[in-house]
Amino acid sequence: MSQFWYCIKHSRVEGEDGCPNKDRLGPYDTEDEAAHALEKAAARTEEWDHDPDWNDDKLED
Repeated sequence: MSQFWYCIKHSRVEGEDGCPNKDRLGPYDTEDEAAHALEKAAARTEEWDHDPDWNDDKLED
């Protein structure tokens, strides 16, 4: 099974023999999923920013 990564250093989808993992998001099952990695990461960040269980600004009584 092939896997794909999105390289944040080069802004492109790569296969297994791409850049080091520190420069990549993934793995993803398809090239299309890898191509949308930044969008998925942004959506997850937005969800977490509005999740009361993970809100760092929440003050404890």
